Amino acid sequence: MKLVFAIAFGGALGALARYFVSVQVSHWLGSNIPWATFTVNVIGSFILGVLYESGTLVWQPTAEFKAFLTVGILGAFTTFSTFSLDVIVLIERGAWTTAGCYALGSLVMSVLGLMAGMMLLRGLVA
Repeated sequence: MKLVFAIAFGGALGALARYFVSVQVSHWLGSNIPWATFTVNVIGSFILGVLYESGTLVWQPTAEFKAFLTVGILGAFTTFSTFSLDVIVLIERGAWTTAGCYALGSLVMSVLGLMAGMMLLRGLVA
């Protein structure tokens, strides 16, 4: 149960961080281009990279604290960071083809999934 609460608390913090970063970036750079999303994705990916390497090289956090940081905070801040880590782990395992297919497939299927959801709702509302 401690694990679930750690994730939930981290998720709340990550969601708030995403909101505040997004508001500030949109204020600074405007919203014609989705700079806010771009920014949280890059920051989240960088932080997950640091946490992943520090967890394998120099630091062994408890399962609860690791979940609090990665699944909770970064999961709410950006899911793109997890996707980025998955691609790199596949590459480091030498599974270049799988990594490429996973990256391309994730991008294409996520966009198509979003479009399908929009079309479904438009069909139901129209």
